[in-house]
Amino acid sequence: DDLVPAAMTPFAKDKAFGFTRSNLKHYVEEKTKGRTLAKDVISITLDDLRGSNGPNAVRNKLNLLSNGAVATVNALSLRDVEVLVLGLLDATSIDGKNILVRSAASFVQARLGLEKRSIVNASVINNGEQQRGGLVVVGSYVPKSTKQLRALLDFGEQGKVNIEPIEINVDDIFSDDGVTEEIKGPVQTILTNTCTKVEKALSSGVHAVVYTSRKLVSGNTPEESLEIGNTVSSLLVDIVKSLLSAPRFIVAKGGITSSDVATKGLGVKRATVLGQASQAVPVWSIGEESKFPGMSYVVFPGNVGAEDDLAKLVERLSGV
Repeated sequence: DDLVPAAMTPFAKDKAFGFTRSNLKHYVEEKTKGRTLAKDVISITLDDLRGSNGPNAVRNKLNLLSNGAVATVNALSLRDVEVLVLGLLDATSIDGKNILVRSAASFVQARLGLEKRSIVNASVINNGEQQRGGLVVVGSYVPKSTKQLRALLDFGEQGKVNIEPIEINVDDIFSDDGVTEEIKGPVQTILTNTCTKVEKALSSGVHAVVYTSRKLVSGNTPEESLEIGNTVSSLLVDIVKSLLSAPRFIVAKGGITSSDVATKGLGVKRATVLGQASQAVPVWSIGEESKFPGMSYVVFPGNVGAEDDLAKLVERLSGV
């Protein structure tokens, strides 16, 4: 119920992508290792966005940018982002500025002028494989993801959803200090055993919930931590690659997990966003080039949703 400075959240403590500054100007300086100084970052303020000159104020500040300079935006609502977009369109189409935007999904909605859509119906997300179970892949280890996973497992124990929990114990892959050992053997064994369990569940009409153990294993440097994360992610990707036929649905939990499962596991190069499976959780229709052309794929970010949102989503998909 309280506002928390970004640098005090669990995401700031990430071993590979962590940060120490909450002010975006100082964040830019930290992430660019001083290449862009905080004093040189231009800030588009709430006063700019909400003043009578809104779009023009944005346009004027964007026109101050040159040679890779950075601007940050203090937007609190979709309306603020819409004002930003109007100024951005003038700066790019009229003034000829080339601007690269790094943003969350609400910017895309405003930039494309999309009307708000209702939650996508479960019958659309299910892939017509009613005799098959669905697949949930949970790689994100942030506290919110762990609570959502626990809620899903509780739903299974209570008989609300028919699931088969399949845990991948990360300690079986890495040594105590987090540095990778001779991992090819253990990974292959874990992969073979997990794939067997997943296929057995799916073919029985049971939803397979594949998740990594909740203990965070990290390296001695950010690079080592990233390599450990990549090894675990590759294992999840290979499980998806091994699927013999399309599950009833696929839900991937976690930003890196959902990206890797899509691009590396399913071979997705192009997808159409159908809408939201639940609040702030996109569902895609994946391209013809992918492992399962036209299949729906749910991208569930690690830091999104209430504690029972993942469980309720799987319950809703189970009821079709």
